[in-house]
Amino acid sequence: MPDSSLSQLRIDERGVAYLTLARPKVHNAFDDVLIEELNQHLVSLAEAALRSEVRVVVLGSTGKSFSAGADLNWMKRMVDYDVEDNLADSRKLSALMHGLDTLPCPTIARVQGAAFGGAVGLAACCDIVIAADCAKFCLSEVRIGLSPAVISPYVQRAIGSRQMRRYALTAEVINAETAQKLGLAHQVVALDELDTAVDGMLDTLLATSPQASRATKDLLSVVARAPDSDETREHTCRVISQLRVSDEGQKGLASFFDKRRPSWTIDISPSQKRPQQ
Repeated sequence: MPDSSLSQLRIDERGVAYLTLARPKVHNAFDDVLIEELNQHLVSLAEAALRSEVRVVVLGSTGKSFSAGADLNWMKRMVDYDVEDNLADSRKLSALMHGLDTLPCPTIARVQGAAFGGAVGLAACCDIVIAADCAKFCLSEVRIGLSPAVISPYVQRAIGSRQMRRYALTAEVINAETAQKLGLAHQVVALDELDTAVDGMLDTLLATSPQASRATKDLLSVVARAPDSDETREHTCRVISQLRVSDEGQKGLASFFDKRRPSWTIDISPSQKRPQQ
């Protein structure tokens, strides 16, 4: 899909996809148009990931802010919508969160600045969040008479129900250090070290089996829904059994015993560095 003025998608030769919000003048706020673009990008990325053509997705943005959440002009238009129109819009946002959360490959959120409202949900839907020390997070919805409804399952999963009650009800700004303590961010680095940290994580992820990564993401979703059920225990047994006899499983085990790197391992090189934000 070609780039637009609202978002950019680039896939490099390693299979790293850079999905970038590109509305810096409005702090990368999203409206119905951007949401639709991102949904379309995620569909194509999911298909490519299933073919192992995309190995990792990096979600980022241009400018100083990660994203201000919902676009104010979009919200003004929504005031005139009826309940059914608002429901349709909400379902599209829900599809965006679900699509990002369930991408069949590892995802990294590169958070260089403010992430407010729905943007907290975008970060929470990513497998790994790397934030600059100047980044800030805020579930700001209650301040304007709304609720972090659509993003709540993902943010609550990240920080837990007790902390969710506090921050969803107070709309307090969460600094990067606190976000890491809460579990919303995995790694916090200086702003000028952010891209280096992302590249380091990419190097780590590109050493993993694409098939095993897909299976593991799916497995973790099943375990989260019903960790102690008989069905889940049986599912875990089937997953490891199938992977052991799979092509990548066989090659991976052979590489381990032969003390050599498996074929899917990719090193990052200077020419493969991420695009500048």
